[in-house]
Amino acid sequence: MSLTAVLLSGGVDSTACAAFYLGSGHTLAALFVDYGQAARQQEEKAARAISRFFRIPLGVVRCRGLRSDIPGITRGRNLALLSMGLSAFADDAGIIALGVHLGSAYPDCGANFIAQVQRIFDLYTQGSVQVGVPFLEWTKTDIWAFCKREGVPVQLTYSCELGLRQPCGHCRSCRDLEVLSATSH
Repeated sequence: MSLTAVLLSGGVDSTACAAFYLGSGHTLAALFVDYGQAARQQEEKAARAISRFFRIPLGVVRCRGLRSDIPGITRGRNLALLSMGLSAFADDAGIIALGVHLGSAYPDCGANFIAQVQRIFDLYTQGSVQVGVPFLEWTKTDIWAFCKREGVPVQLTYSCELGLRQPCGHCRSCRDLEVLSATSH
């Protein structure tokens, strides 16, 4: 079977994505991208812990220059991550996966965006590398339920977009965590 590389941010969604592909029998690797985000140190620490937990290799790419007009929001983030993932991908064929899901307010998390990126991947790989988005039709609540059901180590994750102690109560990711944690008890 060909390689599946998960873009592992250290958050719940990407961790669930890794668990999903492992549970489906894929050969997995992970890639953490430090693009200068506020939470890069905490995210990388979480990504390292998660990759150890799952016993999968973790590559790290560091770049600078991505601009964030609003704290926690980087225009073109998923496009940049997928491009870096493709550039770093070690095999001729396989999947580059990320944990985008239904209901996200970000414009680079929907089916139209993924289809456009796939067309770009096809230009470079003649269709041999796919964009993997197993949760494209799942809500955040569906992902949380999957994590609980499958024993995904959410305690190892880090999701605060501002790089603060989570849940900070200010960023979208922490507000999502607060709601999901409250409803799962």
